Amino acid sequence: MLNFEFYNPTKIVFGRDTIAKLSQLVPAKARVLILYGGASAQKSGTLAEVKAALGEREVHEFAGIEPNPSYETLMQAVEQVRAQKIDFLLAVGGGSVIDGTKFVAAAAHFEGEAWDIAVKRGANIASALPFGSVLTLPATGSEMNNGGVVTRKSIQAKLAFHSPLVFPQFSILDPTKTFTLPPRQIANGVVDAFVHTVEQYLTYPVQGQVQDRFAEGLLLSLIETGPKVLAEPDDYDARANLMWVATLALNGLIGAGVPQDWATHMLGHELTAQYDIDHARTLAIVLPSLLTVRRHSKHAKLLQYAERVWQITEGSEDARIDLAIERTRAFFESMGIKTRLSDYELGQPAVETVLVQLEQHGMTRLGEHQDHTLAVSRKILEAAL
Repeated sequence: MLNFEFYNPTKIVFGRDTIAKLSQLVPAKARVLILYGGASAQKSGTLAEVKAALGEREVHEFAGIEPNPSYETLMQAVEQVRAQKIDFLLAVGGGSVIDGTKFVAAAAHFEGEAWDIAVKRGANIASALPFGSVLTLPATGSEMNNGGVVTRKSIQAKLAFHSPLVFPQFSILDPTKTFTLPPRQIANGVVDAFVHTVEQYLTYPVQGQVQDRFAEGLLLSLIETGPKVLAEPDDYDARANLMWVATLALNGLIGAGVPQDWATHMLGHELTAQYDIDHARTLAIVLPSLLTVRRHSKHAKLLQYAERVWQITEGSEDARIDLAIERTRAFFESMGIKTRLSDYELGQPAVETVLVQLEQHGMTRLGEHQDHTLAVSRKILEAAL
């Protein structure tokens, strides 16, 4: 097992009717800005419930954070924070809203061009406003980690940032808030959590037994729960399990002390930035092809994955790996998510465009061995056509 430090200060408040606890979690004299996406927070009644729980606090709102939060929109929120002297942020929504809130928290007191936060991956964040979240869409794990992703539409760039200063102080997770979500968003959440887990698991062995078993348990839970959350939208236990799995998939625990990949995400981010494909769907496009192309460097863990997650124990090693990759693709397809670039009417020109963007953003030495070059990315993207 590799050396590691693990730190996660986010308080999780999980279960039914937990939004009322905002009255205890947010400072009594806070000047609060609630950040959210579209009309769903209002139509579902969640926004009204949040405002009721905040009581007599001074509360302002900022709406319109996109599914892939844009720098342009977030800077409008930063201006509002500064003008209204906001001292506490509250994200109400899914991972995009929480990611955007993290950026606003860091940018509010940032000196200079705030886009540099993304360019320098968060290394230059010196302070951030305190914030909490009310999660309504399980997927990204942003509710319990210190990372985010922001898109600058004007240059079609989508970049990730991290800082220990942008952990949420708390996150409220009420599974009932997911009951009215469209099937597309739920399916995206399942696949997003699945790939988050894989990125920290399917690398090479370092005898991280606890991390491996934990990751395998999360993957098995997603395989079992995924069809249920689509078939039975009001199944509280299924939604609760999905919500908690998605949080645990990216709160730092399963990645502590083990190598991580994240190349699937880097390629996926470029596809989203260029073609506005849902984040989870870009991951579903890239991952099966990446596992095929990188099968030799991931050989031992792919065999472990085949046996422990898909119960594949017969056949040659190559045959078992092939079948595990096929089962992975089939699982994504069973969730209604297509896994080929051609399914999104994209061909060879998209491959060339993504490669140019990867080079521009310095994504030329990816993967757990830092040997995932642009040539490797080309093979993966062309295998995904």
